[in-house]
Amino acid sequence: MAAALSPSRASDFMQCPLLFRFRVIDRLPEAPSPAAVRGTLVHAVLEKLFDRPAGERTPQAALELLRPTWEQVKQERAEAAELFASGEGLEKWLVSAERLIERWFALEDPNRLEPADRELYVETTLDDGLVLRGYVDRLDVAADGRLRVVDYKTGRAPSEAFEAGALFQMKFYALVLWRSRDVLPTMLQLVYLGDGEILRYEPDAADLLAVERKVKALWEAITLAARTGDWRPSPGRLCSWCDHRAICPAQGGTAPPVPADALERLLTRASPGVPPAGPVLVEPA
Repeated sequence: MAAALSPSRASDFMQCPLLFRFRVIDRLPEAPSPAAVRGTLVHAVLEKLFDRPAGERTPQAALELLRPTWEQVKQERAEAAELFASGEGLEKWLVSAERLIERWFALEDPNRLEPADRELYVETTLDDGLVLRGYVDRLDVAADGRLRVVDYKTGRAPSEAFEAGALFQMKFYALVLWRSRDVLPTMLQLVYLGDGEILRYEPDAADLLAVERKVKALWEAITLAARTGDWRPSPGRLCSWCDHRAICPAQGGTAPPVPADALERLLTRASPGVPPAGPVLVEPA
């Protein structure tokens, strides 16, 4: 079994070790939110749009993809289908997805883009054996080989105080690409469809080496928690969104006992495997 870490799970542990435990060790179910499923839908539409030739990637073409793609998401993700089983609220939700797609066209012109990859699964193994992996929404490669890593966010751009947290995911992907391709990405680009903002960052080797040290230290902290059973909660501004408030000690609840085989579960459930087929469920920014 190989140790593996994705940017989402790394962020979980940084946000709250107990949340990481509930998601990775206990695998407690979480109800999909309309915002998260909408993110999945919008990502899938933007990915499919590039199947059309340049000149035909219009707002109307994208909107025509929306409802057929929603049917596909429902078929492949049962939890998504349950959201609007009664039909109530569906139309308003689809319209909100349409607004996000339309806003993208004000930020980028897809007819001038030819992505090298979309929904690209990336993976690398560090010198200590830790596997880093994740999905890149879009990878643009210039004629001279320069890489631009692009990620779509259906939420709003963070304030300056929270930009570093948003960029962690992008630097993580840049590190994986650097280590796996021996090419340091030139540009990291976060496209926020919620408010029409673009956050751009040009990484350098020092940035990515710092991220590498950080993820190694995170993995050491995660495995220590698995060995000792010390998965302490970290209350913060995101607690109100957590599905596990009822059993969180910081919220007056009682967590279930730590599984005796926590370390084994950690390595088994975090180990790399074949990327799943179908749309990848994404979380809103």
